[in-house]
Amino acid sequence: MAATDSASDAGTFRDDRRLTAWQGIVRQVDYWWTVYKRTWRGSVITSFASPLFYVLAMGVLLGGFVHVSPSRLDGATSYLAFIVPGLIAAQAMQTAVFETTYPVMGALKWHKSFYAQLASPLEARDLANAMLAFTLLRIASTCGVYFLVMAPFGVFASWWGPVVAFVATLLVGMAFAVWTFAFSAHIESEASFGLIFRLGLIPLFLFSGSFFPISNLGPVLEWVARLTPLWHGVNLTRMFSLDHVDWSTAAINVAVLAVVLVSGWWTALRSLERRLAT
Repeated sequence: MAATDSASDAGTFRDDRRLTAWQGIVRQVDYWWTVYKRTWRGSVITSFASPLFYVLAMGVLLGGFVHVSPSRLDGATSYLAFIVPGLIAAQAMQTAVFETTYPVMGALKWHKSFYAQLASPLEARDLANAMLAFTLLRIASTCGVYFLVMAPFGVFASWWGPVVAFVATLLVGMAFAVWTFAFSAHIESEASFGLIFRLGLIPLFLFSGSFFPISNLGPVLEWVARLTPLWHGVNLTRMFSLDHVDWSTAAINVAVLAVVLVSGWWTALRSLERRLAT
């Protein structure tokens, strides 16, 4: 009887100190700030310099040889104005995937920080939410700089369009982050990440409408492209950047990305809980 009472008291104590989702994230701010201070130098090239050079090479240099009417570029007045929104959306996807592959594997397999954090009142959901929140900040900083750097090139048709487009890049980035997190929490070896990079990122990037309108792919592949989350992100970002918005299409884009985000977030939490319980 006494043992039963002790177990009951322990369970009650555990429930009493259960943190809210927001409290779980806030308690890890110091940890993630320390991580970022130690690793930010390694992300400067991949997150900021490399995308800028890519835009200059593809949009400015190569774009100087592309002379077509705006009707063939979704309303863009130049190839540079066409390609920039797509590349920013694709950069959001890439940043999200990079931040939720090896970092998640490291926290589970190498330095095992997730297991150490579980010794505190934090739970698996708190660990997942905090890492996803950090990923959101990384996407915001990378895409934010991207928008600011490209603004002087005159690729945005209004002052408010890039603001809404920036929110769209956060949405598409997190839609990929949650599912990649779930995948990383499920697998046992980092060798499986090759599937994401070779069979996921590259095909999505090439056939998302970032470089050319998906109507050039033909009827079948065009509809395949429309089924991918990245196309919805690219289309949404481009419409607002160019101030050429079809509101019904924009609503569909947002709805698809929201469904992918919410379902992926739930899957990510369940995947990490199962992994840490084994």
